[in-house]
Amino acid sequence: MVIKLDKTLSKAMNATIMGSGDETIVLGHGFGTDQSLWDKVIPSISDKYKVVLFDWCFSGAIKDPDFFDGAKHTSYEAFAQDLVGLMEELKLESCTYMGHSMACMIGCIASTKRPQLFKKLILVGASPRYINSEGYEGGFGSSDIDQLLSNIGSIYEQWATIFPTVVMDANDPQSIEYFTKCLQKTRPEVALPVATIVFQSDERDLLEKITTPCAIIQATNDIVVPNSVAEFMNNKITAKSSVEYVEATGHFPQLTSHLQFNEVLARVL
Repeated sequence: MVIKLDKTLSKAMNATIMGSGDETIVLGHGFGTDQSLWDKVIPSISDKYKVVLFDWCFSGAIKDPDFFDGAKHTSYEAFAQDLVGLMEELKLESCTYMGHSMACMIGCIASTKRPQLFKKLILVGASPRYINSEGYEGGFGSSDIDQLLSNIGSIYEQWATIFPTVVMDANDPQSIEYFTKCLQKTRPEVALPVATIVFQSDERDLLEKITTPCAIIQATNDIVVPNSVAEFMNNKITAKSSVEYVEATGHFPQLTSHLQFNEVLARVL
């Protein structure tokens, strides 16, 4: 059974609740996608857990074009406020939160603001910093990020067809097509400021403030997030944490290697 919600924030964020169980899992998608990102995961958890799905304000699935506020949504902090607001509106507490990509850091920030809302953080393809610096391998040089953002700002439609072929498993054309269509639904004037937040962020200092237990799920061959980033986070997070690897190529193991992903997920839940 799927429950559609009509409360203010819940409705704006397309929140739905499905599944059954005493424990709740909240699923947060990343840049350029929407809640359908979790379609291959939900069947493996909805028989044991209540599952909360939603779309961030930058998603192409959002109906209100004004929901993304360029003056407000200038950092992960603002999205964390939206997440906390949604969870409080739904009267959730002590939940498991699973985020993908940028949604990982958003969930981590939210957990430091309202720790009572979170029982565990499951971080899929997480990175606190994408740009390399001395002693830290983020995966990209500054010039790489500058070029990426320039392409998003100047040739978005073309970029949206190329980027999925770079960050996903080339042997999974169905998933590449899925991500391409999601990016094409995302408004360019929203995509650029959100991508800027993501790829220029530096949340490394946040890690020692996290007191909620974490499980980091990392694809073994992720071109966006090197394995060294997952290990860096595991070493820096104050709370109990672990890294679980999924044999997968690309940044979306829940799509391209969903059977193994679901096996790993079952272990960490």
